Amino acid sequence: MMIDRRTLLRAGMALAAIPAAQAAQAVVPAPDTGETFPLWPGQVPGSAGVTVEQKVIERAPNSPVHDPAVLHVRTPTLTLFRPDKPNGAALLMIPGGGYQRVVVGKEGYEIARWFNERGFTVFVLLYRLPADGWAAGPDAPLQDAQRAMRLIRSGATQYGIDPQRVGVMGFSAGGHLAGRLATVFERKTYAPVDAADQVSARPDLAALGYPVITMTEPYTHMGSRNELLGRSPTAAQIAEWSVEQHVPADAPPTFLLAATDDPAVPVDNSMMMYLALHHQRVPAAMHIFEKGGHGFGLRTNGAPIGAWPQLMLDWSRLHHFTG
Repeated sequence: MMIDRRTLLRAGMALAAIPAAQAAQAVVPAPDTGETFPLWPGQVPGSAGVTVEQKVIERAPNSPVHDPAVLHVRTPTLTLFRPDKPNGAALLMIPGGGYQRVVVGKEGYEIARWFNERGFTVFVLLYRLPADGWAAGPDAPLQDAQRAMRLIRSGATQYGIDPQRVGVMGFSAGGHLAGRLATVFERKTYAPVDAADQVSARPDLAALGYPVITMTEPYTHMGSRNELLGRSPTAAQIAEWSVEQHVPADAPPTFLLAATDDPAVPVDNSMMMYLALHHQRVPAAMHIFEKGGHGFGLRTNGAPIGAWPQLMLDWSRLHHFTG
């Protein structure tokens, strides 16, 4: 299995798989507690026509708060945070970025630390972006999410986690990807590459923060839709990538978080997802706050919406995800 032969790195994004000329700008500084390893052994699926160069940007260069994001991901990875006192549960953390970038700092490492300190083993996903020339196109991110979930679950003994308590948490466009993982987990998006691909990709729990859910107008986030499907998608494509239209009866219990004043992703997205889950009798909780905007993560400046992490933690206990 890949898990048994991987090389864990203390920082960066699997530099061995990145050309030396790109290495300086491809590194994302991970916290000291992070261990980063590639998702795929050898060549990433469908990479033959990909020519983009992976690089890191600082989204707020004049701010004292570090806010890195990765563009044109060539080497999808997981960054592992091991808790001091593990509770047996694991989270696959999927940052957002409008499918144009992956905001690994604010919606990845920062939130991972919070849950890590409370006993969760957390894996932050750096996933490929759909418009970069991958053969799978809009399914390239889902390939990475499915592969990540299988690697985590198949490595349960090694990571000290319960393979039946592996959840997913996603934000914004990462919420769309997490939502797809939680609803079309049985879809075969790539050919198996090793024994890890024989285990289920279904999360045991899902948490979606201010998520992009639908591709239908006027409620979709047009930036995410354009990156996924182009500027003139067909009705069939819009339906295919609208998460709320594919909720199965065996979708995992789902937690939804959003703000009414979100200027980027209409709150209707969360409401549509909640109703779709409710109609399938899937356990779901939804917290909609009056104020909060979009993309806040843990940076809520003392506003009421800052209660969301504890609300999610308390809700997870109802479903025996944590003790």
